[in-house]
Amino acid sequence: MTDDKDVLRDVWFGRIPTCFTLYQDEITEREAEPYYLLLPRVSYLTLVTDKVKKHFQKALRQEDVSEIWFEYEGTPLKWHYPIGLLFDLLASSSALPWNITVHFKSFPEKDLLHCPSKDAVEAHFMSCMKEADALKHKSQVINEMQKKDHKQLWMGLQNDRFDQFWAINRKLMEYPPEENGFRYIPFRIYQTTTERPFIQKLFRPVAADGQLHTLGDLLKEVCPSAITPEDGEKKNQVMIHGIEPMLETPLQWLSEHLSYPDNFLHISIVPQPTD
Repeated sequence: MTDDKDVLRDVWFGRIPTCFTLYQDEITEREAEPYYLLLPRVSYLTLVTDKVKKHFQKALRQEDVSEIWFEYEGTPLKWHYPIGLLFDLLASSSALPWNITVHFKSFPEKDLLHCPSKDAVEAHFMSCMKEADALKHKSQVINEMQKKDHKQLWMGLQNDRFDQFWAINRKLMEYPPEENGFRYIPFRIYQTTTERPFIQKLFRPVAADGQLHTLGDLLKEVCPSAITPEDGEKKNQVMIHGIEPMLETPLQWLSEHLSYPDNFLHISIVPQPTD
């Protein structure tokens, strides 16, 4: 891969200032002060909310404590979506800090998967990595790794260790010099305006004539409404990691540098905020 290490580092250390508040109906023993954290964009809520859980449990009777879950303005937050994706999709136009409500009761079975432990997050994460490598390299790279390499990827993410993670992950971002990129780009496109969880299709980084495909090419083919809204509709923002990449940016470069740790490009499409 082209070595833009500063970009990789900036993406990894992206943070969202967040204020956690206990849902009003759940306060029983005493008033619970809000809890503030800088959330890593590349991580998952379940990995970084132990302190939040500990802080609010003190204000509850033990018998009232069940599985913790979070919501933002009435929308339950999916633990298996990266934090940065959740923010871009639901709160990118709101003022900071991001105000998240904490719940210990009334788990929304229809909206959220249960997360019994961090093992569930690890299983989901590794499943995504394997799917991404199947698209990029026919699974050859991840299958040639040893179990300790898989563990190093996971521990690097869980413990927020950039060098530990990228020492292994860089192998997943390489491709033969005679080719101009991966077989297919692992991407998912999310929209708040549709019931569908996301769009995911096979898309090559290089056109038949050898030209590099761009972000604009991808959107034109798989989600044209993202860049050409119909009359009367608001224009959209296309975001990855909280930034709006130029539509002329080569998709291969984006995949190498702006993919989340699970090796997918998670692209949010949200209506442009009105002034």
